[in-house]
Amino acid sequence: MSKNVTLGLIQMQCSTDPKENLVKGLKKAEECIAKGAQIVVLPELFLSHYFCQGPKDKKYFDLAGPIPGPTTAAFGELAKKNKVVVVCSLFEKSQAGKFFNTIAVIGVNGEVMGTYRKIHIPSLPPDFYAENYYFEPGSETKVFKTPYATIGTLICYDQWFPEVARMATVQGAQILLYPTAIGWTPAQLSSRGPAEYEAWQITQRSHGIDNNVFVAAVNRVGQEKDLKFWGTSFVSDPYGQVLVKASLDKEENIIITIDLGVIDEMRREWPFLDERRIKVENA
Repeated sequence: MSKNVTLGLIQMQCSTDPKENLVKGLKKAEECIAKGAQIVVLPELFLSHYFCQGPKDKKYFDLAGPIPGPTTAAFGELAKKNKVVVVCSLFEKSQAGKFFNTIAVIGVNGEVMGTYRKIHIPSLPPDFYAENYYFEPGSETKVFKTPYATIGTLICYDQWFPEVARMATVQGAQILLYPTAIGWTPAQLSSRGPAEYEAWQITQRSHGIDNNVFVAAVNRVGQEKDLKFWGTSFVSDPYGQVLVKASLDKEENIIITIDLGVIDEMRREWPFLDERRIKVENA
């Protein structure tokens, strides 16, 4: 496994039309690949507007689909043709008829390597993040050993819980990927918005430091109902340094090559995992 890996993060604005978003996502993935990306990551639930804002509405369950399904097939063809890995967040309807906020990891042969179902499901504030109405919680962390890196797949609200970052790291993750849909509410824009925005970045960067890993957060942009998504997709290194960051309000692809050898260097200097005293379940 090479020590260098090139990530392609797609920061995009999403419409209400799933077909339009799929075409845009595929086009932007191709743009990333053309610039050398080996692992391509899309934002959370990129096939639609972020529908979890109130009022709750059963019609949105019609957006859910199976994994594997048409979306993973389309990205699978792209992945196989270009020998890349694609990480996409989808509204999943399982064979048992349950609904999940799910990441599908598509491998270099076009196959679905596996899925991760979002563990932490926000319920507050209910007018903006009522995900508990639409999604069942997942139950386990997942990591995927690709030809380029071992990745830990987490989703948005999982960002605020250090346990899942640690569990993914213990299972071998070198990069923590966070497809995300987060922004400002009207109240936040007029009061504590800057503090919450800064906290969002700090907490993820701290997961990188605590676990000696890289972190990549991939957000959307644009105004959807009352939420203004704040973009600023970024990649940070095991020291918590931001290596690259996107804008607040523009669609853009982030292409960055990172050196996984930094992980081993840091772990020799700061051996947090070796010297931790609390037993981690399933470690």
